[in-house]
Amino acid sequence: MQARWAQRAHDIESFKVMDLLKRARELESLGQDVIHLEVGEPDFTTAEPIVRAAHVALDKGLTQYTPAAGIPELRQAIAAFYMTRYGLSIPAERVIVTAGASGALLLIFALLADMGQNIMMADPGYPCNRQFLRLLEARGLQVPATAEDNFQLTPELIEHNWQSNTAGVLLASPSNPTGTLVSPEQMQQISAVVRARKGALIVDELYHGLTYGVDAQTVLATDDHAFVINSFSKYFGMTGWRLGWIVAPEMAVPELEKLAQNLFISPSTLAQYAALAAFEPETLAILEARRVEFGKRRDLLVGGLRELGFVIPAMPEGAFYVYADASHLTDNSFEYCWSLLEEDFIAVTPGADFGNHQAHKFVRFSYTTTIERIEMALARLKRRIERGG
Repeated sequence: MQARWAQRAHDIESFKVMDLLKRARELESLGQDVIHLEVGEPDFTTAEPIVRAAHVALDKGLTQYTPAAGIPELRQAIAAFYMTRYGLSIPAERVIVTAGASGALLLIFALLADMGQNIMMADPGYPCNRQFLRLLEARGLQVPATAEDNFQLTPELIEHNWQSNTAGVLLASPSNPTGTLVSPEQMQQISAVVRARKGALIVDELYHGLTYGVDAQTVLATDDHAFVINSFSKYFGMTGWRLGWIVAPEMAVPELEKLAQNLFISPSTLAQYAALAAFEPETLAILEARRVEFGKRRDLLVGGLRELGFVIPAMPEGAFYVYADASHLTDNSFEYCWSLLEEDFIAVTPGADFGNHQAHKFVRFSYTTTIERIEMALARLKRRIERGG
């Protein structure tokens, strides 16, 4: 007897970059030297002070469940970070520690979006957002965002595309896949538009700390009622620890905590105690040095791609991605990325992972590898182009 799967399982698309990574690992197992420019994961290992803190927690036997919203010490440390980094006084009670930023997104979407409602978001954007909403019988309302708009939603786009069943707006600043930011002025205007329609504003700030030549300001500086999502994965380099957080309006905290109790019981205990060391001066000095290195990689990759004819219509100011127009080489970037992997052993992500708007033209390069490996990738790309591909 064949099992019948739920329709939602059929509707949720695969995460294309992970399909590429799986194939890249298979090629590596066969002896091929694959250059990884696909996955959004820092190549640096977790900073030593964080690792030491984890060992201490293990030695103390701190391995049992914690409160669903996280250990009080970490909630307080995150709140204190908002004061030191942004000059904002955020009560620790408004901080909810989550099972990665993915857990944070799921909790917020579950709180805000009823069946049949939608959350507006930019196309291109992080692919899992719309899949989370489908899981909840809601949907992502993807609005095409062009280079002229910095690949971000604008107040005008939100006004024009708002629907009667729109529950809120999701922004990402800096953005995945484009690395662009929403300016404080735009953020303030967007907040006013969303508030006038009695919607919720959600801002993905996962890549705060990873900006180059500009500081990213949190939305909480202009809208204290917004929902903020952040993570220990990107700037703090703790991807595999699976730890994130929400800063929520005070009245939303009990409902989010109730959802967290049921969905996750608690975040990883070990990861929470390790993350206490993420805010120590020793750790932050390590992370700032890494940020400088990412900036050098960005400049090398952007310059090299432009020399090869790729168009980069919006200079990435944050994260570790370059969203490049490859239409001089292909009219199908999905097939092009797979060909790059199979023939040239370069792994990059097709625009199709991030939405539909002009996705066939774009590829995302991730500069989460060394200068030497980026130079090697550019050399391979040049050879491919010279042979007509």
